[in-house]
Amino acid sequence: MVIDRYIIKKYLGTFVFTLGIFVIVTVVFDVSEHLDNFLKTHSTIQEIAFKYYAGFIPFYINLLSPLINFLAVIYFTAKMANQTEIVPILSGKASFNRFLRPYFICATLIFVVSFFANIYLIPFTNRLKITYENSHSFNADDPTKSEVHIQLDKHTFVYLQAYDNTIHTGYQFVLEKFNGDQLKEKLTANTIAYDSLKRIWSIKGYQIKYVNGLKEKWVDGTLKQIDTVLDMRPTDFIVYDNQYSAMSTSDLGRAITKEEIRGTGALKEMRYEKYRRFIYPLSSYVLTLIGVSISSRRVRGGIGLPLGIGIFLCFAYIIVDKFALVFAVKGDFPPIIAVCLPNGLFGLVGLYLLSKAPK
Repeated sequence: MVIDRYIIKKYLGTFVFTLGIFVIVTVVFDVSEHLDNFLKTHSTIQEIAFKYYAGFIPFYINLLSPLINFLAVIYFTAKMANQTEIVPILSGKASFNRFLRPYFICATLIFVVSFFANIYLIPFTNRLKITYENSHSFNADDPTKSEVHIQLDKHTFVYLQAYDNTIHTGYQFVLEKFNGDQLKEKLTANTIAYDSLKRIWSIKGYQIKYVNGLKEKWVDGTLKQIDTVLDMRPTDFIVYDNQYSAMSTSDLGRAITKEEIRGTGALKEMRYEKYRRFIYPLSSYVLTLIGVSISSRRVRGGIGLPLGIGIFLCFAYIIVDKFALVFAVKGDFPPIIAVCLPNGLFGLVGLYLLSKAPK
């Protein structure tokens, strides 16, 4: 128990201190990068602190915590090995698995905090940050989609060539209704505008073709307007960076169900985000296992070599994680497998290193 308390104290102390240093450095770099944006938009200190950085800091704490945890484990464990503190522990009838117990107690604590943060806290704080960025024009790129196809229900399909978010107006609109494989109705319009108060769409300059077998009927509404309710919103034609990470888990689940019908092409990214919230926290166990295994042996040169290996493995983990995201979103890789790939691959590495660790 004394050894457990000693290791837990070193583990959590090193982790919290290192994470704090990284967060401070990250915030300083971010302030220097976005200082012009803060000044141009005349943002108040309260807005910057309680909206932008209230979202920025939790996001990066959650993102960096497994990797900082990894480096912290390597640092203090290698230091213990260099000071010949581990050999007496293993020589005193304590197995290596018993030596790992305090490490996994701390890893479990980090996992629980990270898991509940991913499910409940981070989506809320991300929403604060993204809302602030969008309202203050942080992103110079045009967020609107073009050439959008949406399936509203089993029989109704729509197409919109372009959308102007500033005036909530879309251009070159097409609505088609089918009965099985047969086209029954096709509406084309020059513009379609959304009324946010009435929550209706106004279709202007339209033409409608009704099809009944070999018979066709045309309705000319070039100078007319139709007000109608459609199961789509302006947000369906706008995409912001990390917008799905700002959805609550329940909202994300409902959005996935809706996207399965609509098929706008965002389904893979949505599923990846959902699965990642549950799987990513497991990295605390995987990286802790690797960290202990490579740093528990005393090596010539002190802690430099284990720490160097740890930094290399951190970069390797990040690269595998990013490649998995690209394969899932842009390729045909199943999102659930892509999310599990980094932890699965490095978990095997951890088991191999554990078999080679000093016993």
